[in-house]
Amino acid sequence: MQITDVRVRKVTKEGKMKAVVSITFDDEFVVHDIKVIEGEKGLFIAMPSRRSVDNEYRDIAHPINPETRERIQKLILQKYEENGIHGTVQEREQFEY
Repeated sequence: MQITDVRVRKVTKEGKMKAVVSITFDDEFVVHDIKVIEGEKGLFIAMPSRRSVDNEYRDIAHPINPETRERIQKLILQKYEENGIHGTVQEREQFEY
């Protein structure tokens, strides 16, 4: 499976959320609303989630192993950094895992 597109939309408001990202796999499947968050130890991603009836947040879509999460996070944060402080990044990546 390859990540074939990464779109980064910077968040202009002050706060911990720095960007919202969409990634496309194999030009066939997209995951929207991945968040870039600034935490105490630096930037990380949060997968799209929804609040459940018990007021807990549950991921809607997520990697099923830590290696895949790390590869996705590394690529997203790389694109976020390349994006600087302007606009949207729409680049084609051949990122295999």
